[in-house]
Parts: sequence; structure tokens; C-alpha cells
Amino acid sequence: MQNLVEIRDLKVQARSDAGRRIEIIKGVSFDIAEGEIVALIGESGSGKTTIALTLMGHTRPGCTITGGTVRLAGRDLVAMPEAERQALRGTEVAYVPQSAAAAFNPSQRLMDQVIEVAQIHKLMSPDAARVKAVELFRALALPEPETIGQRYPHQVSGGQLQRLAAAMALIGGPKLMIFDEPTTALDVTTQIEVLRAFKSVMKLGGMGGVYVSHDLAVVAQIADRIVVLKGGEVQEEGPVEQILHRAEHPYTRELLAAFEPVPYASASRSEAETKRPILEVRNLVAGYGPLGRDGRPHKLALNNVSCRLERGQNLGVIGESGSGKSTLARAIAGLLPPVSGKVLLDAHALEPEARARGKEELRRLQIVFQLADTALNPQRPVGDIVGRPLTFYHGQKGAAREARTDELLDMVRLPRAMKHRLPGELSGGQKQRVNLARALAAGPEVILCDEITSALDTVVAAAVIELLKELQRELHLSYVFISHDLSTVQAICDDVMVMLNGEVVERLPADRLQGGAQHPYSQLLFSSVPKLDTGWLDSVPPRAAAL
Repeated sequence: MQNLVEIRDLKVQARSDAGRRIEIIKGVSFDIAEGEIVALIGESGSGKTTIALTLMGHTRPGCTITGGTVRLAGRDLVAMPEAERQALRGTEVAYVPQSAAAAFNPSQRLMDQVIEVAQIHKLMSPDAARVKAVELFRALALPEPETIGQRYPHQVSGGQLQRLAAAMALIGGPKLMIFDEPTTALDVTTQIEVLRAFKSVMKLGGMGGVYVSHDLAVVAQIADRIVVLKGGEVQEEGPVEQILHRAEHPYTRELLAAFEPVPYASASRSEAETKRPILEVRNLVAGYGPLGRDGRPHKLALNNVSCRLERGQNLGVIGESGSGKSTLARAIAGLLPPVSGKVLLDAHALEPEARARGKEELRRLQIVFQLADTALNPQRPVGDIVGRPLTFYHGQKGAAREARTDELLDMVRLPRAMKHRLPGELSGGQKQRVNLARALAAGPEVILCDEITSALDTVVAAAVIELLKELQRELHLSYVFISHDLSTVQAICDDVMVMLNGEVVERLPADRLQGGAQHPYSQLLFSSVPKLDTGWLDSVPPRAAAL
């Protein structure tokens, strides 16, 4: 079998905040055979995405390829002119980004963007491209494949947008696919179907692939070989079975150990706390579009949802993409005013809209968004982003604000020097930690965590969960933890509620997630969590059979 990709002694430098050149990729070499999928795993900042981007002859702003070769089908992407590289992108090699929200133009319909590659390279007529796009939508398990292309990016969920990004990459029929955390935003049941679709499309097309991920269980289902990276260097390389079950390098074993969550030790609840929750939601109804004659929105996202959160406790909210999880967080935060129902903070009813709430109410209830790419101002340095709430809520300026910003960066395990960087100069995991630091700057009592660990590698995510627990003990915080990662929910939540189609179908203690679920949908969710077993995906029945 011939090699589709050959990387030899690849070196990449980046410019530091002080203007120094730092080598971030230090002589990396590996091959990808035709039809083979190679996974790049490692913690945030290990060089996974940087290496993947060089397979298109591309580097992030401030980075430069300073040595080595990157050959795709025998052609050196490093040495060739930029015009030739542009001709290859989308036809020979295609890229699926980690954050689909940042990849789509909000002002254009989805179909026009998906078929754009085919039009730029004149691969087929517009009508033929639309037909192929619908076929890809269906293969990627998108709802209403014939019409979803007529929507705009904001009219689909994060998980659906990620699959549309994959369709955009696949439409040109490339030889090499680069997947940069493509299932990060997907719930577990959707993830299964998308992974199946990826494997099927790749196999039928005989395509090679690079799969960048921190999720070892996902890697086990789709990759043939694994390259373990840390600090821009290869730590270990081998077939999937060998890496998962006979790892030799201590760092690889550390990654594997972090896969198993530490069970959450629930804090004891006093009688007073149980009687008076810090946060209560009563019969929320919310959605999108104009209101009908019945007073309900055209697109109903929450239907009479109720829940309560005791002080110092954590409530997990789980469900598929589009189940209403994030809408619930937005309604609680006042970003999407409900049409009926109430949100009470410490027994005090909040105004439906955030703009009508007082500064103290806003400070006490903070939200950390799922998509850090769209939540952070790309034109402001990290220090300004984290420091702004310090001034707004606490009046801190000058040296006091600077010192507190440093403390907050320490809290979320980011170097203090990073406060001078722009969000575009950070990895996905680093941006999400800035997102968390900004919320902590307000000094809140309740934090709505919307998929905040989905962009983090396993080791860093475990550290963030431990950090959240530590902050909870020190600051008496309470969390509403929205996630599709059931192991993460189990590691930090006291109670869990399962949502489906905008309604709560089941509530149960976190320690009963594995065996205590009674509703068929809850059971499906829990059985859909990937395992560190290469044959697991093929053994899981299709969703229809499971339900």
C-alpha cells in the first residue's frame, strides 16, 4: 500500500508575545497510507491542529514552517507556490474545523456555502452540486435533508452545523480529509451516526484521513493508527489496539487514565438549603419565531420545563442536539426571554429579559457559552476580555484589575503572559478557559455551564472539572451543567435531568445514571457513550432499533 502522506522532520515556529521565535513543532515525522485514518491525540497545545493544517500548506497567523517536508500524493506542500496549494484545497485535501460556527457566513444560506467549493473549482454544475449535497446531508444523519440547506447557520443547532461543515468538506471528493475535533459539539447518539457516516464515506471513497481529537473512545472507533503528541513532539505511535491496551509511554498512559471520570462526592445538604433553592425554574415555555394564536412561538424549544438547584449543588442537563438544553440556559440567563413561566434566583423572580435585570442579579448568575469562538471578541486581548467584568461589576481598574486578571488566569490554568494575546492566537481549549475566567471575574453564585469542557482534551477537561469542584468549595458556587458528555456530568453533578424535544423526560441522581434510568430515551443515551473498544461502534444497534 502506497503512502498518501509523508511528513518528514516537520518544524514550525511561532512568534511569542515578546517577539521571540519559538519552535512549537519539533521535527515530527509520520506517514498516512492510502485509505488509512491516523489520529493525532494529545492535550491542548500539543501541536495536533498545527500539524494538521500543514497538510494544506497552511499555518496560523504568526506561525511559519521552518523545516521538513509535507508530501501529499508525492507533492511537497511546503515547497509549492501558494496558487498551487489553493488549487489543492477542497479537491485533494479538505478540512473540517473544530468550530463550525466560526466557519460559516451567517448571512448566506447553508446550501450556498456547502456547494461553494464545487463552484470555485468548477467540479460540477450547481444543480448537480445541490443533489450531491442532499445525499451528504442524508448520509450525515441531518434532519430534513431536502430542505435544511435553505436555512441560515443560526437556524440549526451546533451539532447540525458541525455535520454541515463535514458535508462542505466532502463535496469536492478529496483524497485526504482532515477532521479537527469534528464530533466535539455532537451529543452521543448523533455522534454514533456521524462516526458511522464518516467511516462509510471514507471507505467508499478510499480516502485517507487525519483525525485530530482528545477523545480516545472516539479515536478507537474510527482510526487505524494513533500518533501521541506532547509539546510538539511525537511521544508514541502505533496501531490503535497497541496504543489503547499496551501503551508504553508514561504520557500515553496518563491520557488513558484520565478517560475514566472520578465519581462526584456530593456535598451534604442542609434542611434550609433543600427548602429554599438558589435557582428555580417553573414551567418555562420558550422558542423562536413569531407567536401563534395560542401565544406560543412558531418553533417551540422548551415546553413547560421545571427544575430546581439547591445552593452548593450541581444539576446536570443532558440530551441530544436540539433537545432544548442550551435554550434552557439562555432562557434562565435572560438572553432568550420565555413566553411564559418564571426563573427565580434565591426565591426572587427575575425579569424575563437580561436587559431588565439589575447589575447585582446579572453578577450573581453567569453563563459560560459552548462556542468560545463566537463568545469572545476577536479584536480584544485576553486581559481586556477577562478584565471587563472586573470593572463593570466591581469597579476595579489599573493595578488592582491587572492583579485580579492574573489570579483568574491562574485559576483556569493559563499562563499570565497569555493576557496579551488575541483569541485567534489561542487553541480551542485555551479559548474555552478564557470564557470560564470571564464568568468567574463577576464573582457569581450560580454558573450556567453550556458544554464548557467539550473543546478540552481529556487531561485538561479533568483538571477543569477538579478546578470547578475546588472553586465550588471555596466560593460556594452552584452549577447548572449542560453537556452531552455523560462521564463529565457524572463527575461533577448531584442530580441529572434528561431532555428530549424540549421536555424533561426523566430526573435521577447522578450516581444512578448507569443502571437507574427508566425511560427508553435515557437508556439509549447511556448506552451510546463510546467505549475504549475498537469494535464498540459496530456492536451498537441503530437508534430506531434501540428505541
